[in-house]
This record gives sequence, structure tokens and C-alpha cells, in this order.
Amino acid sequence: MTDAPAPDGVPRVTVLFPGAGSFGREFQPLTAALGRAAWTVRYPGRYGRDFGVPAPSFDAVVRSCAEQIGRRNHERPVLCGHSYGAYVAYATAARLARAGTSVAALVVSGARAPELLEVPEKAAASHADAAVYLDDVDPVALADAPSDEWREILVDTTLQDLRLLAGFAPPPPGPLTCPVLALRGTSDPLTSDLALTPWRDVTSGPFTQRTFPGGHTDVLHSPPCTTWLSGALGELP
Repeated sequence: MTDAPAPDGVPRVTVLFPGAGSFGREFQPLTAALGRAAWTVRYPGRYGRDFGVPAPSFDAVVRSCAEQIGRRNHERPVLCGHSYGAYVAYATAARLARAGTSVAALVVSGARAPELLEVPEKAAASHADAAVYLDDVDPVALADAPSDEWREILVDTTLQDLRLLAGFAPPPPGPLTCPVLALRGTSDPLTSDLALTPWRDVTSGPFTQRTFPGGHTDVLHSPPCTTWLSGALGELP
């Protein structure tokens, strides 16, 4: 499968929101499946002249993501976020909806429903604590880093993202009418099936929940997950 076509033959663009500390590597199998119809948002401080300088607030991250989408002038994009990125994607979808830009669907992976979110205080306390947290949640993230320098960058960005996430305030109910698709890995230590289910309350539209083999992040590399998700996106109205 290459692009995810809408019924009218126009590719339905999927905007990807990486997890804490990530630059989007977790989405490689999905981007391979979707081809040109997928791109990854650039969180403030991840790229360019402000590299290493975090956004001043979670809302500033959301505002930046909404502006990036707005500049591309997509017609009803899909927003797909993993872990930290799930909350950014949700808040971005709500912000776009309030501004009159609807989304085709919201996909959330590896994230408890917003009402159940708890950012461990210790994980966001220091660089060393963030490294321990990241290693516990996603053991391959640091092990697969190409260099010691990149390991330090991953830990630093994870720490910054967790501190921003502590300031996340769920949007007021009402703006989302799109389908919401929520998924997790069977051995994900941060979620459970019960913790995923309340995502149904963020929309007045359809809700689908699925669990696939894998952990917190490597679930996105599971062929059953990739096949199901790319197929589901291709069937969106």
C-alpha cells in the first residue's frame, strides 16, 4: 500500500505526532505504508535555530502544530499521535475544530485517556530520572540510539516533553465529531484496555479501540497493527 486514498481518490493526509523525546522514528512502518500521504510535525526545539530550546508551554506546542497544518492547507487531515504525541494531537484537533478546520480522524497510541493522565513527578525531575523513565517505558529507545550524543539528546527532549505534558489541560468537550481510533500494545506499561476506553468521550463520533502485540512503542512496528491502521485510514470518508 502506498497512499491512503479517500473515497474520492484524493489522498487523505495523515499528520504524525511523535512521543516524548522522539523525532518520529516510531512511525517508520506507518509512513512506509502511507507514502506521500504522511508527514511528521516539528515540535518547537526539535529542529532549526531553536534546537534544544523547549517551548514555553504545552499550549505553545499545540499552537505550533496547528499552524504547521494550517500552512499546508490540508482538506480534513488525520491526526495520529503516540504517547505524549497523542495528547498534542488531541489538543491540536480540538484547536483546529474550534477554528473551523475539521479533521477526518484522531488516532491515539500508547496513551491513557486524558482524564487518567498522570505525569510521574520523579520522571520529570532531572536528566538522570528521565533516562531511567525512558529506559523503563521503551527499553530500545536509548539502546538503538546511533551515538552517545543522540542518547543525551533523546533524554533531554524526553525531560522537556514530560515537563510540558504536566501542563496539559484537556480541551473543553464538544469540538470533536470525527472518529477516534485508540490502540495500545499488550505489554505497554503505561496503558491498559480500561485506561484506553474513556477516549470515546472526547468525540461525538465513532470510537474504535484495539490492542496489538507489542510494548509501549514497538507496537507501532507490529505488522498486524500497521496493516489494520493503514487499512482503517484508507477507509475513512
